[in-house]
Amino acid sequence: MDDERKEYTHTANSEFDWNRAHGTEGFASGRILGRVSVLDETLRDGLQSPSVTEPRVESKLKLLVAMSELGIDIATIGIPSVSPRAFEDCLLLCKEVARTKVNIRLACAGRTLVGDITPILELSQRAGLPVEVYAFIGSSPIRQYVEGWDVPLIARQSAEAIDVAVKAGLDVTYVTEDTTRSHPHALTTLFRTAIDHGARRLCLADTVGHATAGGVRGLLRFTKDVLARFGATHIGIDWHGHNDRGLALANALWALECGADRVHATALGIGERVGNVPMESLLKNMRLLGLHDRDLAPLSRYTELCSQVLAWPQS
Repeated sequence: MDDERKEYTHTANSEFDWNRAHGTEGFASGRILGRVSVLDETLRDGLQSPSVTEPRVESKLKLLVAMSELGIDIATIGIPSVSPRAFEDCLLLCKEVARTKVNIRLACAGRTLVGDITPILELSQRAGLPVEVYAFIGSSPIRQYVEGWDVPLIARQSAEAIDVAVKAGLDVTYVTEDTTRSHPHALTTLFRTAIDHGARRLCLADTVGHATAGGVRGLLRFTKDVLARFGATHIGIDWHGHNDRGLALANALWALECGADRVHATALGIGERVGNVPMESLLKNMRLLGLHDRDLAPLSRYTELCSQVLAWPQS
């Protein structure tokens, strides 16, 4: 007891940080700056909220500039296969980023269908800019039941879509929707398929905000074990979380602690249902954890701009 008392009182006149005491450094304490990236989903998942206004393409470009000023690494700019307007907006954004050399990488999303991947290839070719492909498919038993799918069908469809993008020289992130409620056997098959066909990253999606901290830890441990078993530890891991249980921010930080090296967020937490990880809160926490070293002074401009162009009030 005397030794413990001495340990706690030797700095009694200075601030004591329980986050760093006795090896309990907290979230992401062992991560190295520069090995963690942030993806902004405002212009994709954020716009899927029924309560926001679709901004003009000029406003979308201003948002991309604001993201780059904050040191956000990559942004998803939409699903170009959805409509001619969606394609044209994505094309204009790609061309402007290429012309003005805005310091941010771009990604587009699509289902694991060749018809969804082909427009992304066309965007990249016409803009002369690499565009990362986020190819998604539902992997949980619920989605399989609704769609009448089975795992072999999902794997085959995934392989065909990934092959098209990889052959064109684009990086692919393979997204298993509703990962946090998907069976380990199904995920093992789908992850192996994606890796074998050239995907560079896996995205673990908490699509309905189901996960708790224990679930995040278990899923990341499982995923890392699968990658090690397949000799694929070079494959990156994304975390995409929703806020249905109010745990999105905490889960994103836990994901970093447990091995994810890219986390997703949206401005003001906008998105489907109750939304996603709020980018402003994520960046502030990453800054405090030493995982983001950019000046956050532009953060107010970023949130104000998003609030204005999306007609979404700041809380």
